[in-house]
Amino acid sequence: MAVPDRMDEQLRALGLVEAQRKAVALFAEVEARGLVAPGAGEREVSDRIRDLANDMFGTTKHWHKRIVRSGPHTMFPYQENPPDRVIREDDIAFVDFGPIFEEYEADFGRTFVLGDDPHKKRLRDSLATVFTAGREAFRAAPDITGKQLYAEVERLAADAGWTLGGWHAGHLVGEFPHELIDGAKTESYITPENNNPLRRTDRAGWRCHWILEVHLVDEKNQFGGFYEQLLDLA
Repeated sequence: MAVPDRMDEQLRALGLVEAQRKAVALFAEVEARGLVAPGAGEREVSDRIRDLANDMFGTTKHWHKRIVRSGPHTMFPYQENPPDRVIREDDIAFVDFGPIFEEYEADFGRTFVLGDDPHKKRLRDSLATVFTAGREAFRAAPDITGKQLYAEVERLAADAGWTLGGWHAGHLVGEFPHELIDGAKTESYITPENNNPLRRTDRAGWRCHWILEVHLVDEKNQFGGFYEQLLDLA
């Protein structure tokens, strides 16, 4: 297999950025239409968003399971599969989708507060703050490892009064499911076990691109929120 050249890398980066642009547009329409709404089941909302993605972009494939979680289900990490739940008036809820746009993965997550609970709103607002500070830490340290960035995101969460809800804070992203990109699981995630620099090439010679995930939870009150998007590309 030929080593990718500069043009190959640029086209790949543009493909990932364009995939995220479409995900942003999709989620904006989800919010405009009020699809995450009280009285709807989580699976029903998931199907509505799936159908909207198809209507807007012809998207029929998603590289990971579609996630809509509300209330206490927002405490669960990705790998859990809680039963369907009807969204309530005062809930916090999040959506995590991985649509494929023209063979490029997007991975995008946002949180919605349906009532007026100030504590839930503060957690929702903390998500973007922690994400932005985590991205700045990545940009400031050319040799930062997965372990180091995870520790920084964990610190930022604690300083804001929350706990991280998962065993990792992000992962590789590319043209096909990230589990297959690098082979070794720890090397493919922003996790305490990953001592490799995030800025590197994978085994096929491609530059690694990353998603940063922020899953904050309030352990006392049993709710959480989620925010994710590209880490290293604008």
